Amino acid sequence: MEESHLGHEELNDEVHLSQLASVGQIAAGIAHEVRNPLTAVKGFLQLMQSDSKEEYIEIAQSELENALITLNNLLQVSKPDLEDEAFQPIHLAVELETILNLFQDKLYKIEIITDFKNTEVPISGRKNQLKKVFFNLIKNAIESIADTGTIKITHYTLHNEVHVIISDTGIGIPKDKLSILGTPFYSTKENGTGMGLTQVFSVVYQHGGKIVVDSEENIGTTFKVILPQQNPITKRSVSRLELQCTKNFSISEFFVSNRQNFEKHLLSEAINVKDKIAEIQTIGNINLIENAHRLTLYIVENREHELIQFAKNEGIAWAKHSLTLAFKLEWVQAIRRTTWEFLYNYISKTTEEPALEDFFSLEKNINALVDQFLNHFFISYSKYKDELISSQMKIVENLSVPIIPITEAVCILPLIGAIDATRMRTIGEKVIDHIGSSHIQFLIIDLSGVAQMDAPIINKLIQIIDGISMMGCQTVLTGIRSEIVKNMLNHDLSFKDKAMTKGTLQLALTELLCDPKAMLPLIPNTNN
Repeated sequence: MEESHLGHEELNDEVHLSQLASVGQIAAGIAHEVRNPLTAVKGFLQLMQSDSKEEYIEIAQSELENALITLNNLLQVSKPDLEDEAFQPIHLAVELETILNLFQDKLYKIEIITDFKNTEVPISGRKNQLKKVFFNLIKNAIESIADTGTIKITHYTLHNEVHVIISDTGIGIPKDKLSILGTPFYSTKENGTGMGLTQVFSVVYQHGGKIVVDSEENIGTTFKVILPQQNPITKRSVSRLELQCTKNFSISEFFVSNRQNFEKHLLSEAINVKDKIAEIQTIGNINLIENAHRLTLYIVENREHELIQFAKNEGIAWAKHSLTLAFKLEWVQAIRRTTWEFLYNYISKTTEEPALEDFFSLEKNINALVDQFLNHFFISYSKYKDELISSQMKIVENLSVPIIPITEAVCILPLIGAIDATRMRTIGEKVIDHIGSSHIQFLIIDLSGVAQMDAPIINKLIQIIDGISMMGCQTVLTGIRSEIVKNMLNHDLSFKDKAMTKGTLQLALTELLCDPKAMLPLIPNTNN
């Protein structure tokens, strides 16, 4: 009995030492993450004493913001109920589909496999917090794959629980590190803070769920999130907010007076866009917060024409910088939801018995304006992208026919890669136009970079050579591959009496540049 008791004490000591180590690691992480930006702020404040530059203020503000974000993340982990968000029915499969759309620009080398069953079964939870959980898990899975790979997401119910499994074929996690996943400031990423997974574990546990992690280095990682399913279906409700308002307030005055509260609720609605605000500002000089207030005022003040112009400009800006459309759509829908939440509070504070007809009229007008914004935004975005693609195609066309001048009389056309009917047609048009404008005497077409040509393409090339001859120019073909020659023999095709052929480009250039007139008799004049 004594030996058994001693072993139990030793186990308790081990657990206690492990807890102390975790506390020490957390404390060290906080000190590191908060001290660095505060040290930077101190340094810039000292610089401002002697040289007051605006850039110093901006950097100091940015570093302070980083420190506050770190502390706020810790606060959310330790006191998650500070997030003022009600529990509601959530269909996780729907949210997973929405989150995947946010990563479309990063999935071109990664195969996503989804296996969703029992999608009609809801759970009860704080929607934005849970969206953040799966956003982080999918983001980590994508970032764990260096080049190509696969991510599989499974959804099903078992024993009154909803299971979501996210598996990747990434770099994996060492076995000895699995037990400390979710500890603040421990991360498997080079520049990670570990706060993402800390919040994942924290939110799942607060919802009465659990997480199972399995990983093997260079094989991949699997996260299984298990949450209790919801039995009674409850309706989504609106909230009465503590907002500034009097009965004499106009709608515009109400939104202007409650700008900060509006911003706070908007950020809580657009949980996945919140972390992208600074990045979008940097990439496209687009201030999402400022633009949200601007759009809201256009909507509530019924300034339709200004709203349309604003939507067009926004569409061009997002297209120009190739920003992800899914983030824009989620942001605008969050603005719509937040606007309605505030309108409910405005009507309840300014109207004793609102008429049903007035409410539906307001609903129709506001939703129509939001839809109008989205419509013109997407049209503008698509138009800019179409024009960009068209201009890029013209550039590609020109690059696919690189006519290089050597002298006033001689040009080279090096052809590389596969040649189909469309490209051959482009070659013919560009070549004839160039000869017509430059009046060259010789065009060297180098085929050493073309591995194969089908018979119809060879026939088209022969026609182009005939056209070149009609323009008073002689064609010299160089570097013809043996595969092309065999194909021509099989189809009884020949360049004879059409063009001169040389084994290499170097040989053709040597002869042409040394004595171009000596080559003229070798090429028959097809005009005679």
